[in-house]
Amino acid sequence: MRDEYDFTKGERGKFFKPNAQMNLPVYLEADVLDYFKAKAQAKGVELNVMINDLLKKDIALIEGVK
Repeated sequence: MRDEYDFTKGERGKFFKPNAQMNLPVYLEADVLDYFKAKAQAKGVELNVMINDLLKKDIALIEGVK
């Protein structure tokens, strides 16, 4: 690395997007992923749709217990 960098031509906030949404990766264990891939394929739905539906149901169950 250099001791100093020249930012005189830099533009503050050039790539800032105030309403940007970050989609963080979720890493599933191999056996869990294989199971849900097979179930999603059998139902003819996308894996991410199936996982999101299952998580939404879990959220509803958790909120119902409160």
